[in-house]
Amino acid sequence: MDIFVKTITENMENKYLLHGKLTAKSGHKEELAEILLQASQLVSTATGCKLYAVSNDKDDANSVYVTEIWESKDDHDNSLKIEGVRELIMKAMPILEGQPTKGQELEIVGGAGL
Repeated sequence: MDIFVKTITENMENKYLLHGKLTAKSGHKEELAEILLQASQLVSTATGCKLYAVSNDKDDANSVYVTEIWESKDDHDNSLKIEGVRELIMKAMPILEGQPTKGQELEIVGGAGL
């Protein structure tokens, strides 16, 4: 069992997981979610993209979450250079409540689908 756990852990070492909350101005949550879904379409075929999930908080009328898993942080950073991504970021900025904060960078230890 120890060899199995070690192998899984080694395979997760370079993976990059980013989980962030974006808060829309009142009445703009659906618009923000749509912009993020468009972003997910653009990055879905990017090198290293394993997951780009957009989700709503049922208890918060204005928050949208994005969870991303990449083969590496470099793959994530390169995804910001994909044509159309910067334009979507600029489209989202005016409907955000304040400046977005950096998402949580989490260390992946394993799990189903990885």
